[in-house]
Amino acid sequence: MTVLSVLPGAEPYAHDGNDIGVLVCHGYTGSPQSMRPWAEHLADTGYTVRLPRLPGHGTTWQDLGRTRWQDWYAAVDSEFRELHARSRHVFVVGLSMGGLLATKLALEHGPRVTGMVLVNPIYKHDNKALVALPVLRRIVPSLAGVGNDIKKQGGVKELAYDRNPLQSMYSQTLLWAEVSRDLPEITQPVLLMHSREDHVVPPLSSAWFLSRISSTDITEIWLENSYHVATLDNDAPLIHDESVRFIERLSN
Repeated sequence: MTVLSVLPGAEPYAHDGNDIGVLVCHGYTGSPQSMRPWAEHLADTGYTVRLPRLPGHGTTWQDLGRTRWQDWYAAVDSEFRELHARSRHVFVVGLSMGGLLATKLALEHGPRVTGMVLVNPIYKHDNKALVALPVLRRIVPSLAGVGNDIKKQGGVKELAYDRNPLQSMYSQTLLWAEVSRDLPEITQPVLLMHSREDHVVPPLSSAWFLSRISSTDITEIWLENSYHVATLDNDAPLIHDESVRFIERLSN
């Protein structure tokens, strides 16, 4: 089996800190690079942090096309179990599909997840082209990528694929449906931060999430100066500060 090289900057990140664990999940076609500043901020605060590289990410888009949502979830689930074994509290945080995976973790692990921090999570989409995806994936290997939706000027760039492999994209939509079905089982505290202008995930996704969950401790913050990859955008400092505020409130 050929072992593919990981792109420089796409490596996973881990930091051993105190007894508060934070699992950080990156998005689809992206890499840990999009979450690295946030993960490092959490580590600098003193937390134990894990930021895994999802299978098929940070190498080639063809590599991603050979993976499915079960592979990505298995990676974050393994990291969660390791964190839970050593931590007094564990929080799950995620961007885009990383938020979807974090939500799946909260569904599967219940009260072992102390809280969720979500940035522009994806659960639904209104792109009508998705209707053709089950057939199109058998004909066309990939379409244009969805990365680098960033408002900030000055050369800030997400390390993401320029192609979207349709077999894995279709698999992701199956996870949308599965998680959406079970959203009423979510009772954990939630911090949801989403961009007013997002060219990847429509507003209906977060609205759907909020309308379905059973949590009573919900904080919603609009990100006014960032696009989809808000973790690398102008609102990154706000994301850092509010996530620490949320974690500190729930772990003291």
